[in-house]
Amino acid sequence: MTEAAKAQSIKTALVTGGGSGMGRAICLRLAREGRQVGVLGDNPDNIAEVAQLIIEGGGKAIAVRADVADRAQVDAAVLATRAALGPITILVNNAAVENFCPFPEITEENWDNVLRVNLKGMYNTTQSVLPDMLAASWGRIVTLSALGAQIGAPNMVHYTASKGAVIAMTRSLAVELGPRGITVNSISPGFIDTPMSRRAIDSNLFPVPYEQIIASYPIPRLGEPEEIAFACSFFVSEEAGYITAQLLGVNGGCAP
Repeated sequence: MTEAAKAQSIKTALVTGGGSGMGRAICLRLAREGRQVGVLGDNPDNIAEVAQLIIEGGGKAIAVRADVADRAQVDAAVLATRAALGPITILVNNAAVENFCPFPEITEENWDNVLRVNLKGMYNTTQSVLPDMLAASWGRIVTLSALGAQIGAPNMVHYTASKGAVIAMTRSLAVELGPRGITVNSISPGFIDTPMSRRAIDSNLFPVPYEQIIASYPIPRLGEPEEIAFACSFFVSEEAGYITAQLLGVNGGCAP
């Protein structure tokens, strides 16, 4: 492979929520596989640490701070990533917030905040990055939905509603963008061992002990962020070019 061809084959990825949990694992996995990574998040220390780990491992990365629900911040982060690493042709929409609350007690503020991050954030980042993919006639978009969007979850109506919308948006984007060489797929995580999950476990926010939840799974354990990262790695690969509009459950066999 010539140096020019080699340079062209190196893809730049932007991962939202890249500073912790599944996003962190995805950033590190993609970097190990030779991608340049824009680590986007709202915690400057976390995203800087992930970017530094990638650089120390011989990769290329930039930490870009943004609230995904703020279009101006997203556009600035995309510009910074493009300037540092080149056109972005891989996007992982991972950023999300959760909120446990019985439906009658969900305030309009809580509802709007969950939807603005989990759904509007996906709209902002996808639309901002898309011109690079259209110009390249090649792109990979991966979204993170949730098992709860498929089977329901008590005290999480606003969260599961947002993630159900992510699934619908994924499929519609796949139909619209497929003729342009861009695939769009979603990963539906089950109970993954992330800081977000640990906060819920430590605060006893589930209706039953979490051990009882995972005991009902065919694979009775918490999932690991790296297992989500592997699924993401598959979807963004060249070999997955004929796979789009799919929802992959990484959930220990918990059937929807």
